Amino acid sequence: MDYVKFGSTGLDVSRLCLGCMTFGESQRGTHAWTLDEETSRPLIRQAIEAGINFLDTANIYSLGSSEEIVGRAIKEFGKRDEIVLATKVCQRMRPGPNGGGLSRKAILQELDASLKRLGTDYVDLYQIHRFDYGTPIEETLEALNDCVRAGKVRYIGASSMSAWRFAKAIYVSRANGWAEFVSMQNHLNLIYREEEREMLPLCAEEGVAVIPWSPLARGRLTRDWDEGSARQDTDEFGKTLYVESDRKVAEAVAEIAKARGVPRAQVALAWVAQKEEVTAPIIGASKPNHITDALAAIELDLTAEEIAKLEAPYEPHGVAGFS
Repeated sequence: MDYVKFGSTGLDVSRLCLGCMTFGESQRGTHAWTLDEETSRPLIRQAIEAGINFLDTANIYSLGSSEEIVGRAIKEFGKRDEIVLATKVCQRMRPGPNGGGLSRKAILQELDASLKRLGTDYVDLYQIHRFDYGTPIEETLEALNDCVRAGKVRYIGASSMSAWRFAKAIYVSRANGWAEFVSMQNHLNLIYREEEREMLPLCAEEGVAVIPWSPLARGRLTRDWDEGSARQDTDEFGKTLYVESDRKVAEAVAEIAKARGVPRAQVALAWVAQKEEVTAPIIGASKPNHITDALAAIELDLTAEEIAKLEAPYEPHGVAGFS
């Protein structure tokens, strides 16, 4: 496994990040397709033993049970000081006032809850899980800065939002001498490339790490377009992301994969990993081969001709992944 600097920081991360939304009790939250702890643990162990030192979860994933599973697995399979552990805050965790969002109250309360579930006294990367339009950005950023100064958070990051809002957040932090966002977790894959317009150039200019989510388009790039899956059939959010015309991109992936003699997942992930702005794609894994394919993908060098064929069918999209 190769390791790279996390944006302009001195932090070293593996070229793959293990996304942990797949791990969680299906009775908690809205993800009926998640894996219970007994099924999840071997996959987390496989990733860590393969050299993946970067794990990403969120408080909302299975309403905290993902954090619980990940925290216990790290204690058994890895050394905490060698793991780059990331989680997120913003999504609603309970009904009623202050049950979600990025107010000072919500951030401080949810961070402590996440730390308890993870069984650690700090997280390496604390990310805002989308933008909170109902809270002044100054309030959010000052609260995050206080989390860093308290030693509970090493770095802060953001997720999908408009590039201008991200630029403003960086400016506000810099003007006040607060901790700045060092990473952007955004929606990027062969089917959805709108981030190439503004967000990726902004991140490159500011030295911000890019850790894309859904690099395989929720699995749509790994199989025939009309072939479903348990997750695809029940993932209501995923149904909002892609459209029928994206079929042509999936077919291009299939063509290149067949010519190469490799699984489609390797081709689709290699395209993301080879983009110069990308630090570490976030991979999901519900089977051992998902991890082995991902490891192979970062060693797969696509030619300029192959990249051109993969990109040719693309059609512009409206904003997908955030509002």
